[in-house]
Amino acid sequence: MSACRPWTDRDVVDLIDAHPLALLVSARGFLTTPLPMLVEADASGRPVTLLGHFARRNPQVELIRADPRCCFLFLGPHGYVSPELITTTQDWAPTWNYAFVRIVADVAFDEALNGEAIQRLVEKMEHGRSRPWTTAEMGERYERLKAQVIGFRAAVVEVDARFKLGQEERPEVLDDILAGFAGGDLAGWMRRFNAERTAR
Repeated sequence: MSACRPWTDRDVVDLIDAHPLALLVSARGFLTTPLPMLVEADASGRPVTLLGHFARRNPQVELIRADPRCCFLFLGPHGYVSPELITTTQDWAPTWNYAFVRIVADVAFDEALNGEAIQRLVEKMEHGRSRPWTTAEMGERYERLKAQVIGFRAAVVEVDARFKLGQEERPEVLDDILAGFAGGDLAGWMRRFNAERTAR
């Protein structure tokens, strides 16, 4: 939790939307696969499911069939903060700022999700491009590709997050850090969690 305000469901959803690549850790054998995920929220904005797909030949698939509870780790913007940035004090120690979400969820494989998982991911990642790519451009190869994956939806059981974004720094130190990370994604999240404490 933040020292200034608790993190919210909106913080979690926004972080996953902006940084969708998760490390999916299965319980049996602790195998790990990096997978892009789509977060799905209910009417109140609470994250309730994750949508994704595995390569069908991934050995983790059978492990998850045997024990569907998995851990999804999402690392958002992060960065080393050097004392070089701090102009207001000489005794400040270096640190690392970061935004991180951990979700425990039960994975359910479903062949009917193969197309939806691919199509929705492509639409999300291509959104805003000058010429968005679509799977139709693959022609017949798309069906062969789809047959090599298996879609899944994971029901969220638990959400935890850590947003270490300068909340405990003095305002003048925070301003120095923001100046050092100006224009970056990390600075944007720092401002988000310190809106009442800085003019930058």
